[in-house]
Amino acid sequence: MERTAERNVAYKICVVALAICINLVGGQIALFLKLPIYLDSIGTVFIAAVLGPFYGMIPNVISGILMGMTVDIYSLYYAPVGIILGLVTGLVYKKYQPKKWWILLAAVVITLPSTIVSSCITAFLFGGITSSGSSLIVQLLSRTPLGMVGSCFVVQFLTDYLDRVICLYVVAVLTKTLHKYIGERF
Repeated sequence: MERTAERNVAYKICVVALAICINLVGGQIALFLKLPIYLDSIGTVFIAAVLGPFYGMIPNVISGILMGMTVDIYSLYYAPVGIILGLVTGLVYKKYQPKKWWILLAAVVITLPSTIVSSCITAFLFGGITSSGSSLIVQLLSRTPLGMVGSCFVVQFLTDYLDRVICLYVVAVLTKTLHKYIGERF
């Protein structure tokens, strides 16, 4: 029984480490190409789907700290967003297994809480300017009646929603493929 528990812990550590690497690579691709989406939460969504909400909070925080210390200082400030994303995604996957068109609805549920926090961080701490490719759109919309917070929320929701749909789709494909080759753990 002890061997099984040790293997289970080692398995979880390895899968979380893989998720951190996926987040780092996705974040670097989005940052390098100046995409209006982030791609730095695919690993977080994967872990939340496979291991649950508690473990889902870990990858985005660690990858955010690593990216913040190396290439993108803005990543440090968005750690609360990663915590909320992992928690909500884990809860959604605990209740439902989003597939096909349900991914679009699940993305709204997952996006809304984290967008509220991230748009406040973007508006109040950074004045709408971050390393994301969507900063230009925020600056343009901030001159409208929406103001800075409203424009941050609108742009953040649209970009986060698109990012979450991509994440959920990649995770659905990944878990289906891994289930086929590895077995019941996925």
